[in-house]
Amino acid sequence: MRMRNEKAIGIFIFVAGLIILLGKLGVFGFIGRHFWPLLILLPGIALHALYYARLTPSWSLVPAGTLTVYGLLFGVTNTWGSGLMSNLWPAFLLGIAVGLLEYALADHRRPAMVLPVALGVGILSIILFGFTLLHTGIIYVLAVILIVGGMWLLFGRGRQGRGW
Repeated sequence: MRMRNEKAIGIFIFVAGLIILLGKLGVFGFIGRHFWPLLILLPGIALHALYYARLTPSWSLVPAGTLTVYGLLFGVTNTWGSGLMSNLWPAFLLGIAVGLLEYALADHRRPAMVLPVALGVGILSIILFGFTLLHTGIIYVLAVILIVGGMWLLFGRGRQGRGW
């Protein structure tokens, strides 16, 4: 019995020393800085899994969809810079819309207004995404597409048809 206790104490001391060393080397700070969006994403995925395993009710898809979209959003902004949030903020509305839409499609006994509200919030978020993209360089791309399309209509269609 004494030998087993010594081994357990030895493992405990070894693990404690390893944790202290990794902490001093900054490993835990690195993990915390770079992987914190997983603390939001993983519960969303877990709620999806619990629903599809028939362990939670269909309304659990509302926070599942919302947390999943938010976790992905924070993962993107954490990876490529928080400055992206000035263009991606409509994803907060999209997360709510995704959660409500999943609930509306999964439960036939849902309240009557869930699907229209989900679609309305989703369309609003897509419109807001469009407005935020217009404030970036995408406006130049849109202008070039319109110019090329107009030139194609004027000169490039050929003379096959006489009509519009």
